Amino acid sequence: MAKNKRSKDGFVQRMVWQSVLIIVVSIASALLLNILRQDGLTLPGDWSDEARLTLDSGENLMISLDDARRLYENRQAVFLDARPRAEYDEGHIKNALSLPWDSFDDQFESVMMDIDEQTTLITYCDGQTCSLSHELAMALVDMGFSRVRVLVNGWTLWQESRLPSDTPGS
Repeated sequence: MAKNKRSKDGFVQRMVWQSVLIIVVSIASALLLNILRQDGLTLPGDWSDEARLTLDSGENLMISLDDARRLYENRQAVFLDARPRAEYDEGHIKNALSLPWDSFDDQFESVMMDIDEQTTLITYCDGQTCSLSHELAMALVDMGFSRVRVLVNGWTLWQESRLPSDTPGS
């Protein structure tokens, strides 16, 4: 019985050792592959909102709620809701246009055809970690729009501040 317990303990130790070795080799392989790729990830990276929304030129696309409200009140910006259309229909910033990131290619022309490239555009979605507004903003910048801003967690902030919105039944 003692011999059986020793062989069982040896098996468990080998299994643990092999599992650790597999994990280490996997991580090392992934890091090596990342280094060899032209478009590899920068490790470690700064994944803050400020870093994610800063262009290569150094320009930061974030806008504060106060600045967005001022532009809204003075009618100096077009607000673009990047959320799926169903979420837009449940409520959105008053007069905002729906340009869902998930159907950007299909809807871009019809939504943006009358908007000049010098118009201030403010993209928003909902939630601190929502990246839809960021993706939409970057696509607009790539298409030549020069005054693009992102209101991070825009829908929630807008509602919490009781700013003008369109919601069913309002």
